[in-house]
Amino acid sequence: MPYKARSSVLAAAALSVLALSACGGGSDSASDSGMNLVSEGKLTVCSDIPYPPFEYEENGEYVGFDMDLVKEIASGMGLEASIQDVGFDGLQGGTVLAAGQCDLGASAMTITEERQKNLTFSDPYYDSLQSILVPEGSDITGIEDLAGKKVGVQQGTTGEAYARDNAADAEIISYPSDAELFPALQAGNVDAVLQDLPVNLGHTQEGAFTIAAKFETDESYGFAMAKNASEELVSGVNEQLAALRDNGKYQEIYDKYFTE
Repeated sequence: MPYKARSSVLAAAALSVLALSACGGGSDSASDSGMNLVSEGKLTVCSDIPYPPFEYEENGEYVGFDMDLVKEIASGMGLEASIQDVGFDGLQGGTVLAAGQCDLGASAMTITEERQKNLTFSDPYYDSLQSILVPEGSDITGIEDLAGKKVGVQQGTTGEAYARDNAADAEIISYPSDAELFPALQAGNVDAVLQDLPVNLGHTQEGAFTIAAKFETDESYGFAMAKNASEELVSGVNEQLAALRDNGKYQEIYDKYFTE
């Protein structure tokens, strides 16, 4: 065999070995195990931050009930959690996940039929109530008192939908997130805030604001994935959620954040 021909054969063989090696290594990696992850070895999580006590930043780190849970879920799957801060509207509408920006949405997101048209949800991990937050001394004691009042809500949330359905005579003002919503109440730009109870409870700690009413809405939160998310990713998340409940870690995280 001529030298050049022999060299070409050897080069081709070497490339074949490298290709097989790459395939072999990938089969053991999380990204090629059927989960179709955005980044190999990582569970990329998108969340609208801040929304305490579910997600917020503390000492340069993203923490909160959702954040602690997804870190435990990622660890149980042999992955590193990588958190990205995104707007809630794009997250709950499914566009962020459909674009492949992240694997999982963790942002105190209620499972609804409308959202299930564009998203796949994990098993429920938290049951929530809606509530009205007002300044101390307010004459608002229930949803019927919101008529003619300015009511702040977070855009795209079930709290906004509940306010529009049940307080039609109020002026509903939408804000991008709690980071703008609560300051609007502090500044007197709105008379009340209607949103998830745990978030409103966090604003009562200084004594200047109080919970005027709570509402049972049968809401449950789920972690969101793309509509076409792989079965392996969905089952992996659900398996870890079940394991966290079984080993007591879920209750430990719950008790850390939810005290009334």
